Amino acid sequence: MLKGFRDFILRGNVMDLAVAVIIGAAFTAIVAALTEKIINPLLGAVIGKPNFGYLVGHINGGEIRYGDFLTAVVNFLLIAAVVYFFLVLPTQYLIKKFHPATPPPATKPCPQCLSDIPAAATRCKFCTQQIS
Repeated sequence: MLKGFRDFILRGNVMDLAVAVIIGAAFTAIVAALTEKIINPLLGAVIGKPNFGYLVGHINGGEIRYGDFLTAVVNFLLIAAVVYFFLVLPTQYLIKKFHPATPPPATKPCPQCLSDIPAAATRCKFCTQQIS
């Protein structure tokens, strides 16, 4: 029973997931600091207030704080933009740079005589076998 648990824990995908969670938590702190300390004050300088908490609706004596909801939506969009432009796009660029797409093969084997023939061929030039 313990051997099975050890094999499960030491399996590559479990360790990769653990590392991803730890790195994700650290990156979340970085992105939160960027949005709270830099982007929100800049947004506040343009709009006049750093959040929309002052927007409150009153219905039958109750308060609806839709401004807090708008602040959460703006924060989410800012975090999503930061992650996309500072993490996803550079990663995609590096992947394309270091792992370019491989072109499709120019030849394929004939199923009858196993000779290499052009990929677009419909008949083998060596054995005249019809290729589907």
